[in-house]
Amino acid sequence: MPLTRDIVESWKAPRRVIRRHQARARSESFLFALLFVFLLLAMVSVAPFLARQAVIEAKPLPPYILAACFGALVSVPVFYLLAAVGHLTAKLMGGTGGFYDGRLALFWALVTTTPALLLYGLVRAMAADSPATPFLGLGVFLIFLGFYSVMLREVESR
Repeated sequence: MPLTRDIVESWKAPRRVIRRHQARARSESFLFALLFVFLLLAMVSVAPFLARQAVIEAKPLPPYILAACFGALVSVPVFYLLAAVGHLTAKLMGGTGGFYDGRLALFWALVTTTPALLLYGLVRAMAADSPATPFLGLGVFLIFLGFYSVMLREVESR
C-alpha cells in the first residue's frame, strides 16, 4: 500500500496500520526510509519559515536551509536513542516487543504526524508572531505523543 494511504489510514485506525507494518518482513532499510521521509517532510515544513526569516533579516536563504539539513542529519542518532528508550520503558512495563518494534512504532508515529507538522510549518511561516502559534506546535506534539503511545502499546503487546 502506498505510504500516503497508510498515513491517512493511520489517522483513522493506527493500530491496524502498525500491525500491518509489523507483519512485514523485518527490514532496517525500511525503518531508515521511514525516518528519512519524516526528516525530509520536516525540512519541507520548516522551509517557508526559514525563507521568511531570510527575507526579514535580508540574508541569503541557503545558509538557513543548510543549517536545518545539518540539524536533521545530527538528529538521526537521537531518534534511534529515543526509540531504544521507548522500547526499554515499555519492557519495564511488561512489553514483549523488540528494539526493531520500538523503532517501527516511533518512526511510523513520526511519519503519521507529518500532515499536522506541514500545517504547523505553513501557519508558522504566515503568522509566526501570532500568540496561537506555540499552541499549535504543542498540539502537533500532543498528536505525535498520542500516535506514539498507541503504536508502542500495540507493537509491545504481541
